[in-house]
Amino acid sequence: MKLATFKADNHERIGVVKGEEIVDLTGEDVPSGMIELIANWPKHKDKVARIAANTQPRYRVADVHLLAPVPRPQKILAIGLNYADHIAESGAATPERQIWFSKLPNAVNGPYDPIQMPKASAAIDYEAELVFVIGKRCRHVSKEQAPGVIFGYAAGNDISVRDWQFHTAQWLVGKSFDTHAPFGPWIVTSDEIGDPHALGIRCIVNGQTRQNSNTKNLVFNCFDQIAYLSQAMTLEPGDIVFTGTPGGVGQSMKPPNLLKNGDTVRVEIDKIGYLSAKMVPED
Repeated sequence: MKLATFKADNHERIGVVKGEEIVDLTGEDVPSGMIELIANWPKHKDKVARIAANTQPRYRVADVHLLAPVPRPQKILAIGLNYADHIAESGAATPERQIWFSKLPNAVNGPYDPIQMPKASAAIDYEAELVFVIGKRCRHVSKEQAPGVIFGYAAGNDISVRDWQFHTAQWLVGKSFDTHAPFGPWIVTSDEIGDPHALGIRCIVNGQTRQNSNTKNLVFNCFDQIAYLSQAMTLEPGDIVFTGTPGGVGQSMKPPNLLKNGDTVRVEIDKIGYLSAKMVPED
């Protein structure tokens, strides 16, 4: 099932995406927000499936404003240096332990919304990433248990302000500029994805393919990531995890090929869909 958060008729809604249309779940005796729906999914899953199967879609995808599927996540966690080719192009050693940072909620952006080129920097880069969404409140989850706590998957772009990222050893500020955490275009539930470690992933800038890899190349896979993080913190329904980017980032090209005003950045992941955004000056 594909679950989306969208705006139509001046209201934020959630719905089920069926092809080019959306079945609106508003007023259908299910939670009205995505986090609440995720947290109560076992109770509502069959009902949502029946509504999707038996209700005439009210909207076309093209006629609504798709928002980030979880517009206000409690946590956005992201792992660095997690594909071998990206590690090599960065000139770094393969990490012995997972390298984590946060992107703050102000960075959340819709899948097709413009991405800001900030006034503070011109060193803006793309990073295509598989994103997963936590489905259950959990702690101390083993790698074997980890598939059971993932609600679903989305595409993401870990937009990075490279000079600010390396002002200090802590990457948080350079990774958290406004609009720099687009993800979506919806959540594809885990049962429809199957193996998350067999998905083609691509980033295309102005029609040129810059990144082209597969999630089988993750150094620490999605289940490793949950096993590690859940030792330290309670993971909550609706928490968002960016799983790392493959080689081909603009900073590592010779010469560097960073994003510019007017560029169009597209991230595609098999079985999920795509993000597409234009780079625009900060207001």
